[in-house]
Amino acid sequence: MFVFNFKINGNKTAKILLGLLCVIILILTAFICYRVIFNNFFKTNDGYLASSDTVYELNTQNYTNVLQNVHNDIDTYVGQKIKFIGYVYRLYDFTDEQFVLARNMIVSSDFQTVVVGFLCHSTIASNFEDGCWVEVEGTITKGDYYGEMPIVEVDKINQVDAPTDEYVYPPDDSFVTTSTVL
Repeated sequence: MFVFNFKINGNKTAKILLGLLCVIILILTAFICYRVIFNNFFKTNDGYLASSDTVYELNTQNYTNVLQNVHNDIDTYVGQKIKFIGYVYRLYDFTDEQFVLARNMIVSSDFQTVVVGFLCHSTIASNFEDGCWVEVEGTITKGDYYGEMPIVEVDKINQVDAPTDEYVYPPDDSFVTTSTVL
């Protein structure tokens, strides 16, 4: 029969465990920093957006928030594919290939509205009359119309019925985009 006398020094053991814990925390922190900075976690599509295959669909609730974000930081959203419904709205100086895919934004309690929307470019834009409702899918590009602005290069356009809620509301401060994806 063998008897072992095993003695543990509490101070020395605590220091070793604390040191190992600090090393593990440092390794995890370094790994997370590496993933955020150098990995393609946020960067794709020659910018800072989701995959170019991703189509972001605008709706009545997020329409003006997205519109504001894209206008405020065009370069971040170039290449992003979007899909939304609005009516065709043209100004006197537009070409036959240009129109605004518009919505009426309510700006006061007595339902006064202003027209808001994305300038769109399509070779078949002349096939759609002013005021008709269409669904557009396209890619955000940077263009010029009395200054630098986002222009949706239309990939698909289809005439649709007017939505049940035709109006949109001013952007709010609670809207936060995630990972710079709309």
